[in-house]
Amino acid sequence: MNFDPPLVPGRLERRYKRFLADVTLADGSTITAHCPNTGSMLGVAEPGQRVWLAHRPSPTRKYAYAWELTELAAGTLVGVNTHLSNALVREAIVAGAIPALSGYAEIQAEARYGKEGSRIDLLLKSPDRPDCYVEVKNVTAAVQDGIALFPDAVSERGTKHLRELMGVVAEGRRAVLVFCVQRGDVREVRPADGIDPAYGRTLREALSSGVEAIACGADVTPGAVRLSHLLPVVCP
Repeated sequence: MNFDPPLVPGRLERRYKRFLADVTLADGSTITAHCPNTGSMLGVAEPGQRVWLAHRPSPTRKYAYAWELTELAAGTLVGVNTHLSNALVREAIVAGAIPALSGYAEIQAEARYGKEGSRIDLLLKSPDRPDCYVEVKNVTAAVQDGIALFPDAVSERGTKHLRELMGVVAEGRRAVLVFCVQRGDVREVRPADGIDPAYGRTLREALSSGVEAIACGADVTPGAVRLSHLLPVVCP
């Protein structure tokens, strides 16, 4: 997925009220940008970090800038816009970059399903095989040694989605959890048991029941984010 128009660099002053961030631009001006990420943004929202913003002024937008990337001290770029995850995974499926999800004739988005009133991110359909329900989770948090963690805050919604996926498997259909890792310095994904132990327990239960888990790493530049390689999902 390409960024068009090109992103604008700046320096993060603060993130606040979850959805807002003050950023100082190269010309010295400070603007308020929309933050398209409701998580804690562990490690990627520190004052002083270099960030990259989309600039799309419009009469229908309250804020002309939106926060897309954070640059870490080591130079690693991290995609923080969780709204891109579904599109990135869909793009990767169509491109054949996720072999386990290839070969379906149709991809639907936001289809209703489950007993708890959920919508599935992507529904893969073909006349010759069971429907495949794909739940996408964006991953930005990482710790030492290239280990990415999900979630970065307690996620009752994420746990609910795991229960719904288990229900799909129980009905004889396929359910897949895809971790969309918008950073290139990760070698594996693990549940963040120290942050949300209930999610970790439910993830292990889901995997034991037949829910599949796939993690995709990304190549991230100021010009584009693209899922490029698979990563192991590890539940120690």
